Amino acid sequence: MTSRPRLSQTAVEQRRQDVLNHVAERGETRIDDLAARFDVSLMTMHRDLDDLAARHLLQKVRGRAVAFPALTMETATRFREGTHLAVKTALCAAAADRIRPGSTVLIDDSTTLFPLADMLAGIDQLTVITNSVGLAQHLGVASGVIVTLLGGRYHGEFNSCTGPDVTRALARIHADLVLTSASAVLEGRLFHPLREYAEVKEAMLASADSALLLADHSKFGKTATYAYGTAALYQEVITDTATPAGETAALRALGVPVDAVDAGESPS
Repeated sequence: MTSRPRLSQTAVEQRRQDVLNHVAERGETRIDDLAARFDVSLMTMHRDLDDLAARHLLQKVRGRAVAFPALTMETATRFREGTHLAVKTALCAAAADRIRPGSTVLIDDSTTLFPLADMLAGIDQLTVITNSVGLAQHLGVASGVIVTLLGGRYHGEFNSCTGPDVTRALARIHADLVLTSASAVLEGRLFHPLREYAEVKEAMLASADSALLLADHSKFGKTATYAYGTAALYQEVITDTATPAGETAALRALGVPVDAVDAGESPS
């Protein structure tokens, strides 16, 4: 009997993210069913779930893996930042090509935009303003990038700030470009589970001359509690080729150009 090759840590983490997505979609799943679905031993699946439980991403309860409430799963940075990373990187690469030297750019706390931090160091005289503490920290090591962090009510779960202090500061800012994502997009309408984050996105849009929306295929065909306008507020939507054709058609019907990049990922 030949043993299976040992997976890299990256491959293990991707499997764990896939397990987490599977459990989140169903609410709860038997551990032995998970082991069978992902073709691993029961011991390996227990290790995966122990790791996810230690990161407070799900719970293990008497032979079952149980998801946290949908609101937490949809918004927690620790959950979102590891999902669809290759697609997010491709979207950010397309957006980076549209950022001009010497410009002032607003970037919200969406984890879709995190890969962009590594791509901005080569853009001369760039100023970035953000409410994301994590993004600001990452950008702070990028030579030549001037970073302004919008302070307000700090949310440790999301490592970012919201509230009237943030929106008032944005009202006094004039930016060349704003980059945001959305938690959910349905037929061109934009949604977020938390009102204060929707308000930050609205304030950013009002403070910039132009706007780009970056959203991978997993964001489409869904809604959340708070609507905050449509994709018509943006000059362009950057998504990937796995986004449903009906959703991209709805965007174009609003008069918004759509750039669908090929990131090599199929819908889950």
